[in-house]
Amino acid sequence: MFIMPFLQGMGTGAGLIIAIGAQNAFLLSQGIRGNYSLQIALLCSMCDAILITVGVSGLGTLVANNPDLARIAGWGGAAFLFWYGLGSLRSAFSGKALDVMQEQKKSLRAVLLATLGVTFLNPQTYLDTIVLLGAIGGQFEGHGRFVFGAGAITASLMWFFTLCFGARLLAPYFQSAKAWKVLDLCTCAIMWAIAASLVRGQIVL
Repeated sequence: MFIMPFLQGMGTGAGLIIAIGAQNAFLLSQGIRGNYSLQIALLCSMCDAILITVGVSGLGTLVANNPDLARIAGWGGAAFLFWYGLGSLRSAFSGKALDVMQEQKKSLRAVLLATLGVTFLNPQTYLDTIVLLGAIGGQFEGHGRFVFGAGAITASLMWFFTLCFGARLLAPYFQSAKAWKVLDLCTCAIMWAIAASLVRGQIVL
């Protein structure tokens, strides 16, 4: 019963957090340098877990209890996911690559403050976790929205730890534009697949 909400939560969460951006570039660069990978992964995971929980328990509950809002959220979420996927598709052909600047190892305090900065000073963070994930999670009845949130949190946790600890191995590849192209194309496919499922749900209703 709760398998689909969990898997959709994982898919949506993965599609949102894997796309290249300020936070992922920062995490990858710090992981390459060996700057407190465990602490960064834990902090980012905790931040995402809090924001996603707020989304699925606050905005998600509001949406779930209002059929009109639920329909608006369904179509709006599908539109946003399509737009987000389109952005990833365009990004795949932009020829960008990760540019990691060499610098001395920073203190734990400086690294954690920088992590909080790239997390909470980025408006996209709130749009992804509280608004989008909360609204999509609100499409599920009962505890389904919390299972959806758990799936998104699981995807976030897996990605952050993979990114931090695998950074040194991934670094040579992600300095190539081809690697980012593959990543962005995968992100596009995930977002469009979930958008299509939301549209189908609205048509059935």
